[in-house]
Amino acid sequence: MLQVNNLCKSFGTLKAVDNVSFSLEKGEVLAIIGPSGGGKSTILRLLNGLEQPDSGTILINERDDGTFGLVFQDYNLFPQYTVLGNIILAPKLLKHDYSHAEETLAKVGLLEKKDNYPSQLSGGQKQRTAIARALMLKPDILCFDEPTSALDPKLTEEMVNIINQMKGEQTIIIVTHDMDVMRGVADKTAVMDEGKLRWNST
Repeated sequence: MLQVNNLCKSFGTLKAVDNVSFSLEKGEVLAIIGPSGGGKSTILRLLNGLEQPDSGTILINERDDGTFGLVFQDYNLFPQYTVLGNIILAPKLLKHDYSHAEETLAKVGLLEKKDNYPSQLSGGQKQRTAIARALMLKPDILCFDEPTSALDPKLTEEMVNIINQMKGEQTIIIVTHDMDVMRGVADKTAVMDEGKLRWNST
């Protein structure tokens, strides 16, 4: 489903992503681990169009117009909107259907919080809101940037359960430092260091 071929990105003399290739089938979960500064977040930014690669290709189903969704490490929720308002904002602006909003909130266990504001949510609830927001645009690939970095062990377990519930239906890429998260959700794992995938299970 996803084929990344020889992806490269440099910032000046720094090779942030150095000739990276990997593939994923529909419904698979890939976890990318490695030290800070190794290129993991840059990979996510390239996949989501927030940075442009110097070279290489990103194909979904042999197309270069597949869609990605990104769940940010710090949530990036709009404080002036309710949970429901946050998740329907992008589809409304893009004139996409958002009639499935409550169904999406139910999927992540947040339907009863739809009228709450971000300031009224726990860290785990903010994370689930961010997941629901990304799912609203029905991305081919859903990406997570350190999804459990601000969560306690109980909420981390909850996040692992949510991701596992999506396995088989939603193709997922997770950047994480948490080895337990990696073991709990990943079908494939990769170690990224100095811009390279040092190991990739396929």
